[in-house]
Amino acid sequence: FFKIFLSFFLGVLPLLWGPAQASDGDLWQRVQSQLSLYRLEHRRIDAERSWYERNPEYMRRVSERAAPYLHHVVEEVERRGMPMELALLPIMESAYDPFAYSHGRAAGIWQIIPGTGRDLGLTQDWWYDGRRDVRASTDAALNYLGDLSEAFDGDWLKALAAYNGGKRRLQNAIAANRSSGRATDFWSLKLPVETRNYVPRLLALSQVIADPDAHGIVLTPAPDQAYFGVVDTGSQIDLAQAASLANIDIESLYMLNPGFNRWATSPEGPHQLLLPVARLADFNAGLADLDPTQRVKWVRYTIRNGDAMSLIARKFNTEAGVIREVNGLRSNKIRAGATLMIPTASAPLELYALSVEQRTANKQERGTGNRLDYRVKPGDSFWLIARRHGVSTRKLAEWNGLAVRDSIHPGQNLVIWTPLPVSVTAPPVSSRDPVVRKLGYRVRNGDSLARIAGKFNISVADIVGWNHKLQGKKYIHPGQVLTLYVDITGS
Repeated sequence: FFKIFLSFFLGVLPLLWGPAQASDGDLWQRVQSQLSLYRLEHRRIDAERSWYERNPEYMRRVSERAAPYLHHVVEEVERRGMPMELALLPIMESAYDPFAYSHGRAAGIWQIIPGTGRDLGLTQDWWYDGRRDVRASTDAALNYLGDLSEAFDGDWLKALAAYNGGKRRLQNAIAANRSSGRATDFWSLKLPVETRNYVPRLLALSQVIADPDAHGIVLTPAPDQAYFGVVDTGSQIDLAQAASLANIDIESLYMLNPGFNRWATSPEGPHQLLLPVARLADFNAGLADLDPTQRVKWVRYTIRNGDAMSLIARKFNTEAGVIREVNGLRSNKIRAGATLMIPTASAPLELYALSVEQRTANKQERGTGNRLDYRVKPGDSFWLIARRHGVSTRKLAEWNGLAVRDSIHPGQNLVIWTPLPVSVTAPPVSSRDPVVRKLGYRVRNGDSLARIAGKFNISVADIVGWNHKLQGKKYIHPGQVLTLYVDITGS
């Protein structure tokens, strides 16, 4: 993921902030000039500040990662007349990674959990997650913080604590102190450890940003000008096609539009895209010349015996509801021989590098040991699957880009990495019968059939024979899954 981000940062940035566009100043200086809480002092702030001072490389990286989004957040904080410290919150919450997803199911740069997101009006469906949408989530998070500030009489320390720990919890802590005659300022409240540390951590971060030199920190300079602009597409559009119209790579498009889960924008909207400022004119000109009916690719599908709407939707990576809507159907009832018009991706799904499927596939490759591809059965749960295979529920969720509290469903594919057996003294190879295991191998960058064959001591002909889709083809591509039968006792 870092390589994708670096490619995006180095490839697109010169288009926006190269020699042809003079900077109006450094954005971090603008932030520093408006910080208002950093002068507060407390021993708990000192303890948090020391962590930042011990990790200067972290601050350099996160300031670089924030560059595409920070100007927009700063503008919104200013527009509302809020403390500029709020623009630093995404550093603590997500390190300004729009694809951050926590074990508590929080998503986006503001790390909003599903229930809070729904309360704040952020759409979360198969196509789109507003919690990751940079503009929508920033608007929602700042509105929420403003409401919390009002609820606590303008006390921003309490508002920040409530953002982390919940409004009701903070109100209960204040009521408990009040009833026992104790002070009700933030520092005096009895709160969970995470929330107790959350506010001083932000204040410490504010102090570090206010005077980075004094704390041994170097911030990556960011020009004080808009990084992206907004275009209205008017309808659903394939993201590969949108990237082509804007003349940028699809990873760059996803980094600015992380709210879109799939290969296209949502058919229900939002029908807006964020694009590099230097590419807005190209995109708008290309979109004007494109027939609206060609914004997504359509397939005419003839229904076969045994088909079900859900199976057809899965086959074309779409939703049953979308197929019903575009075909004027009132239910999922279908009959063999009838035809359906189905919107589908214009490029191989592997090319939509930051879609949900590809992000999950990338995470599934990060384990060590023996890989097991597991299909969820009725009655399964994270706990049952993890216990059955001797792994932790947290690791199982992490390998599959999920949180432990996420729901799983029958038919869903999960990857499980089981430890390699401890090596013991083995008999000579000639005296052992082969132990063959079926593996699902995901092709990596730089792989070739010959390289994979050598890695597992098998032949290219065997790989082609086991994977019928390879017959007649010369190339394999990263992300492609190959079935291999490997002798795990062989040398």
